[in-house]
Amino acid sequence: MQTLKVLSHLLSYPEAEMLAALDEMAVVVEQENLLPETSKKAVQALIDSYHGVDLLVAQEAYVALFDRGRFLSLHIFEHVHGESRDRGQAMVNLLQMYETHGFELSTHELPDYIPLFLEFLSQQEQEEARQLLHDAMPVLSLLGARLTERGSEFCAIFDALAGFAGEPDALAEILHQAATEGEDETLVNMDEIWEEEAVSFMGAGEACKSQATVSPIIITPRDEYLKAQQRSL
Repeated sequence: MQTLKVLSHLLSYPEAEMLAALDEMAVVVEQENLLPETSKKAVQALIDSYHGVDLLVAQEAYVALFDRGRFLSLHIFEHVHGESRDRGQAMVNLLQMYETHGFELSTHELPDYIPLFLEFLSQQEQEEARQLLHDAMPVLSLLGARLTERGSEFCAIFDALAGFAGEPDALAEILHQAATEGEDETLVNMDEIWEEEAVSFMGAGEACKSQATVSPIIITPRDEYLKAQQRSL
């Protein structure tokens, strides 16, 4: 599934190699035909937007969009755990899943980095990749909705992922959140934002060590998660 690899590259920090491969990426998206037609056209438009763009300009725009706050962080568990200790165990579980499937990290990125996750999925069987991606869609759809609210062409990537894996059940609530949450004030009010966080991660645990398909994330409301934790004590 080279289309997922193309989406991974498009969502990564722009490099000269990516700009040199734009035509090749466009051919992959068109010929593999993995995406719905509407999503395919939007991804092709995103690819076309890079033609003739100065690399430094593309890099500055990327950093301004994705690296200036938490709302558009490209690390899945940052939207689930924040900086809590649970994030570390979730990382370990995800890394174990990668290792179980023979996927070795060749970069210094954290395992929940979305382009890395898409690279992993591109090497799996289609139905398994679809299921794993669908499990992550609550976070990915929120990112896509936030990008849409900002008028960014990068929303095409997340719309394409939803077209491939299916929308999350809570899509209406996700769209409402993106439309009403206001400005990203992460850097100003970090402690308060984590205190009010609305979702929490429940890890796959030891199942990550088996050969079975493992769900990387399961999103539940924080109050339900805390009640479950209290009952287990």
